[in-house]
Amino acid sequence: MTLFHFGNCFALAYFPYFITYKCSGLSEYNAFWRCVQAGATYLFVQLCKMLFLATFFPTWEGGAGVYDFVGEFMKATVDLADLLGLHLVMSRNAGKGEYKIMVAAMGWATAELVMSRCLPLWVGARGIEFDWKYIQMSFDSNISLVHYIAMAAVVWMFTRYDLPKSFRLPVTVLLALCVYKTFLMELFVHVFLLGSWTVLLVKAVLTGAISLCSLFLFVTLVHSN
Repeated sequence: MTLFHFGNCFALAYFPYFITYKCSGLSEYNAFWRCVQAGATYLFVQLCKMLFLATFFPTWEGGAGVYDFVGEFMKATVDLADLLGLHLVMSRNAGKGEYKIMVAAMGWATAELVMSRCLPLWVGARGIEFDWKYIQMSFDSNISLVHYIAMAAVVWMFTRYDLPKSFRLPVTVLLALCVYKTFLMELFVHVFLLGSWTVLLVKAVLTGAISLCSLFLFVTLVHSN
C-alpha cells in the first residue's frame, strides 16, 4: 500500500514534466541535453545563492512568532539570481523564443524537482502512515513548472531590444511578482494563518494569474512582430 501511495505521488509530480517535454516539441529538437545544461546552471545558481545568504544574512534570532519582514524581503531579493540564470541559459541557445523559453524552464523546473522533492517523496511517501503533505508536494511541483515557464517567458520579453515601451511596465511588474511570489506567500501565511490546502490553492491562483498575463503579453508581442 505504501508503494502504491509513493507511485501515485511520483506520477503526479513527474509525469506532467514528461508530458510537457513531449508535447511542447522539445523532443523533436533533441533538446534533452540542452535541458540538462539548464539544470546544471540551476544548481550553480542555487549554490551561489546559498553561499551569499549564509555570508550576508545570518539566522534570524528574534522572538518566537515574530516575522522578520525586512530580512525575508532581502532574502527574497536574492532570487533575482534566478532571472540572471534563466537569461544566461536562453542566451546560449539558438532558435525561436518559444524554444528558448521551454528549454530554460524545463531544465530549471526539473532540476528543482529532483533536488528538492525527489528524496522527500522517496523517504516520506513510502512511510507506514499516509500523509496528505506528499500529495500537496506533488501538486506544488506542477505549480512550479508553470511558474518557471511564465518566469522564463517574462525574462525573454524583458531582455528583447525591440520590446515596445507600453510593455515595459507590465513586464517589469510580472518580473517582480515572479521574484517575490514566495515572499508574498509566506507573508500571507503569517498574517492570515492559512492552512496547507489553502496555501496551495492561493499559490495556484497567483501562479495562474501571472502565467495568463505572461501568455497574453507573449502572444501579443510575437504577433505584433
